Amino acid sequence: MKNWILAGLLALMAANASAQDRVRLEVYSTLEIENLRDFKKSFEADNPDIEIVWNRDSTGVVTARILAEQSGQRADAIWGLAVTSMLLLDQRGLLEPYAPKNLAAIKPAFRDPSDPPAWVGMEAWVAAVCFNTVEAAKLGLARPTSWFDLLAPSLKGKITMPHPASSGTGYFHVSAWIQMFGEAKAWEFMDRLHDNIAVYEHSGARPCRLAAAGEFPLGISYELAAANARQKGAPIEGLVMKEGGGWDMDAAAILRGTRKPEAARRLMDFAASRKANELYASFVSQVAIAGIASSIPDYPAGVAESMIRNDFAWASQNRTRILAEWARRYEGKAAKK
Repeated sequence: MKNWILAGLLALMAANASAQDRVRLEVYSTLEIENLRDFKKSFEADNPDIEIVWNRDSTGVVTARILAEQSGQRADAIWGLAVTSMLLLDQRGLLEPYAPKNLAAIKPAFRDPSDPPAWVGMEAWVAAVCFNTVEAAKLGLARPTSWFDLLAPSLKGKITMPHPASSGTGYFHVSAWIQMFGEAKAWEFMDRLHDNIAVYEHSGARPCRLAAAGEFPLGISYELAAANARQKGAPIEGLVMKEGGGWDMDAAAILRGTRKPEAARRLMDFAASRKANELYASFVSQVAIAGIASSIPDYPAGVAESMIRNDFAWASQNRTRILAEWARRYEGKAAKK
């Protein structure tokens, strides 16, 4: 009996020592908690000597935090941050270029063109309006087909959208409108839209959640949030507008200055792998590797065709200027943090 107890104690001590020997890799992300759970489980199954420690927040917060820490990075890598933010971080010299083992399989549009790349794309999300059919019927509201339909006087105070400084989704809407309509017409459009906005939320998904809950009949958001709300039984239609819409993609990168470069490179190898892309395809439609099927229930029609030719470099280079002008005009309706 004593031998069995001793053997058990030795096994427990060995397991504890092994756990303590694991490399703790601090990783920034903006993805949903349920997705991060799956990423961590899958990565650590293939890399049992590495433990991912997530540092999760919204796009604007994560980007600002990395910029503020540039003199002494606390984290090691990024796995899930808008590419417009990645471009900004790359311009500041905060990313460590690395070519993952599976780089050749990544679509050219989903990777930094530099060799080696500073970042590698994962999956994309696309503009959509979350339309609550029940609440709209109560109020006699027509289903919008154009961005300009959102300017109708009947929608005053009935729309929410993401704050572009806090949310990558919010910023891609604003930058896309400028790209589509031109500067003058876009600001005129946003001035009029502002009259109908109840609040600018600090999350890309929250306007859709509010629409799903019936608090507002419309939420400017993205297509996956609409599909998710509908899957949960909400009377939501995800609508793409006839002019097309903005989009962004999540990307992964190594932060320059990491003290765990080998573990960070292994994270990048996994993030660019087919296995990881199959994980991405479980919750998105557009992924970085061709030929991976994605079947998302209640996914809106016409999404791929609605994606504008998005100039990410322009959006990144003009981000500070655009956000300053946006804040000057519309900050008064921002949700409290």
